[in-house]
Amino acid sequence: MTFCLSDVTLRAGDRVLFHDLSLSVAPGQVVTVMGPSGVGKSSLLAFACGTLPAGLHATGAVAIGGENLSKLPPHRRRLGILFQDDLLFPHMSVGENLLFGLHAGVRGRAARRAAIDVALADAELPGMAPRDPATLSGGQRARVALTRVLLSQPRALLLDEPFGRLDAALRDRFRRLVFDAATARGLPVLLVTHDRADAEAAGGPVVELA
Repeated sequence: MTFCLSDVTLRAGDRVLFHDLSLSVAPGQVVTVMGPSGVGKSSLLAFACGTLPAGLHATGAVAIGGENLSKLPPHRRRLGILFQDDLLFPHMSVGENLLFGLHAGVRGRAARRAAIDVALADAELPGMAPRDPATLSGGQRARVALTRVLLSQPRALLLDEPFGRLDAALRDRFRRLVFDAATARGLPVLLVTHDRADAEAAGGPVVELA
């Protein structure tokens, strides 16, 4: 399904951060939005998810597969978002974190546990369900966060500078993991970043915000 933003204008009080932004992301494609800090990149993703914070106001439309999401609450939009911080729940094990994200359509304890085991194996983290997230490396935590998002079966993947806290070697590997996972699932991907290397690795169109 194609993900679209149409004529989006974002304001902070009387100040216009950007105006009349439109873009379209095809299944399996990555579109990158670039710009300096404070230009509204992360707020664009928040608008798409329906979580725009107080003090910001946006107009325009967000849609996927022709369905207008603008009036739907966040949980009904089924957009997965990955942040720079992994945001794993510290009081839960790795497996419990993943169970929290698992799509409700997977029913039964055995089926849900099996889905977690398969997902961890796919993420090259086999047998780590009982682990405390605090015992994982930064790269492992990033993979758990990605796996949790994918287990929710999102219709599109939004990336809010998720590679920024990783060192250069891990960053390259994690980029490839994220983009390959999205391609395999036919997910449209919208990436916001200030890092030109992220955009080059994504390989798709780039939209510049001043």
